Amino acid sequence: MQAATESETAISHPGARNRTEVFAVHGADPEVLAYAMAKYSRSALSMRESLAEISAQRAEQFLNTFYFQYGHRSIADLAHIAFAVERLSLLAAIVLVDEQRWDGQERSTRYQNFMKSGWYLPDFEGHAAETELYAGTIDSLFGAYERTSAAVHDLLKRRIPRPESMKPEAFERTLKARGFDVARYLLPLATNTSLGQIVNARTLETQVSRLLSHPMAEVRDLGAKLREAATGPAWIVNASKAAALVEKLSAHEPELAAEAEALLTREVRTAPTLVKYAQPNEYLMRTRIELEQAASELLAGMPIADAPLVDLVERTETLEAELAATLIYWGSDHPYRQVRDVVAEMPEARVNEIIELGLRHRGPYDEALRAFHAGAALRFDILMDIGGFRDMHRHRRCVQIKQGFTARHGYETPRSGDLPGGIDILEEAGVLGEYGSAIERAHAASAQIAAGAAPEAGQSALYLLPLATRLRCLFKMDFAEAQYISELRSAPPGHFSYRRVAWEMYRAIERRHAALARHIRVTDFSEPIDLLKR
Repeated sequence: MQAATESETAISHPGARNRTEVFAVHGADPEVLAYAMAKYSRSALSMRESLAEISAQRAEQFLNTFYFQYGHRSIADLAHIAFAVERLSLLAAIVLVDEQRWDGQERSTRYQNFMKSGWYLPDFEGHAAETELYAGTIDSLFGAYERTSAAVHDLLKRRIPRPESMKPEAFERTLKARGFDVARYLLPLATNTSLGQIVNARTLETQVSRLLSHPMAEVRDLGAKLREAATGPAWIVNASKAAALVEKLSAHEPELAAEAEALLTREVRTAPTLVKYAQPNEYLMRTRIELEQAASELLAGMPIADAPLVDLVERTETLEAELAATLIYWGSDHPYRQVRDVVAEMPEARVNEIIELGLRHRGPYDEALRAFHAGAALRFDILMDIGGFRDMHRHRRCVQIKQGFTARHGYETPRSGDLPGGIDILEEAGVLGEYGSAIERAHAASAQIAAGAAPEAGQSALYLLPLATRLRCLFKMDFAEAQYISELRSAPPGHFSYRRVAWEMYRAIERRHAALARHIRVTDFSEPIDLLKR
């Protein structure tokens, strides 16, 4: 008699279970689903059995015990919630999406005309002069934006012939997008935008707490509204259709209609438990103030050193010095190399004092500040326009340490706009003078409002900064991420601002690590591209 194979033996064994089952789950409330998934570690029930017996009330009891009392925070990773966030300023949007675990999409400055968006007006509490100056500056920037996009679009139509294979509608749409690429530099941070985000409840709780801790009123209000949206009734996509169906049933089958109403029109609250206790983060607020003060004292009287667009700062300091330098960098306007060199020369005890400053107010459930993500092999200190930064901001596999908005670094002026032959696109379009004047007036108005007596004047003034204004951010990463960014962001379909940054990142790697740079499929920024490729 032939012996059974190993496979046959396993299949015939009473304890063997070789049928893997995979199924998608739809329709469960986020917190209920999180509870059901968490039960895998605490129960032998299947997902179907768990969801059949779980109610929203039981989910709340479970989460109150294990999430809040026992600190099992990974449970909140299992509840994912979709939000629409509409009519917030570009400034608030940058703050909102500054999460390392975040998924979403925002309105594109390339494909939409932001003249229709409107803009955010801070509460100047009766200071009429500041209000008038603010509104007039916004109107001036939007006027320049509209004229610049039209002038650049007309120039591109004159310069670029339409291929016979390309439909007129597609040609027009592509040239408009290239025109918006140039004009977007004039959009102020007050410009309204909209975005959608899908985040898990743990990220949402952190996000809400961070927003509530922000010095700007709009951002704090945004945090409160996110918490309200998560804990209050959600908007149900098919609610009106469900109500109409219940109404039809009620005329013929009242009992069935009642059952349908309970099932189809019930109120849904996406995260009534996991986010309800989110409050301003004392650790973040107190530490930010103290680090800004420490940076001001340490760098007092020290001029901001000149720095290139992209500076790959080599590792010469200790890990402790890197941590301290990053904390000081976050609270300053100075380049990372300059700060690093100052900190590296300090006594070890002083370096440790700065590190202690970054942890002194940390509570029992607080993650350490992002600056403590130290030790990456590649550190790129990048000084670029805010518009380009918004694109680079999407690379969340990096550790990003963003400094504050300021006009101290000046602004960028787009030159070729990807046109070949060294053409100055703004000059050729006849709007170079207006472009520079509009931005300089906006910077001057911002400084004037910041020096005024209006409440939160310094914060309100930041809304007037156009996207052309330079912003400094430190990007820490490994080689794989540097390779990915250089390849993706240097490609012809991209915006010329971040294409230039990606190219300079590659060149910095090439100078330092030539053998590794050979493995990066970069697109040479200095070579002409086909503007019709998207």
